[in-house]
Amino acid sequence: MCTKIFIGLQQWLDKTCVVDFLAPLALRLYLVPIFWMGGITKLQNLESTAAWFGNPDWGLGLPFPTFLAALTGGIETLGAIFLLFGFAVRWISIPLIFVMIIAGITVHIENGWLAIADTSSAAAQRLQGLLTWLEQTHPGRHDYITELGTPVILNNGVEFAVTYSIMLLTLFFIGAGRYLSLDYWIRQQHI
Repeated sequence: MCTKIFIGLQQWLDKTCVVDFLAPLALRLYLVPIFWMGGITKLQNLESTAAWFGNPDWGLGLPFPTFLAALTGGIETLGAIFLLFGFAVRWISIPLIFVMIIAGITVHIENGWLAIADTSSAAAQRLQGLLTWLEQTHPGRHDYITELGTPVILNNGVEFAVTYSIMLLTLFFIGAGRYLSLDYWIRQQHI
């Protein structure tokens, strides 16, 4: 009896494969604005990005900062375009993963895991103190600031970099997906 139920459930699950292209499409579309904004921001502000990449006192202290800033911005921008159209997704995932690993190691890991500061952190407590003061002294401004949600402190931990790396690793192994990717249609022309 249990075996029949299991087989029946498995057969039902197998039928969902007709829409399995939705998972890689969702991953791609989720990552597009992240890499687009990161890349375009670096390229539009190349001088200040290079200064931050190169400065050992208040930046990353990397060698060849202008080259690395342009390269990183270019990889992220091109990666966003490729992910959007589902073109060379497995190939572009490799440099994007590398960018995320380097960002995680050089920028985020020193801040711990959390991307958003835990409510018990000193920074979050200071924010809460500010919001309390604002509510008491300027209730209208407090309401304006909080009406769309509670403000948070960005901890800038490694969480997002690791999450994006895992998403890209998944795309590296499964590809862009069927139907709604150029990779699929190019492959169909060559089979």
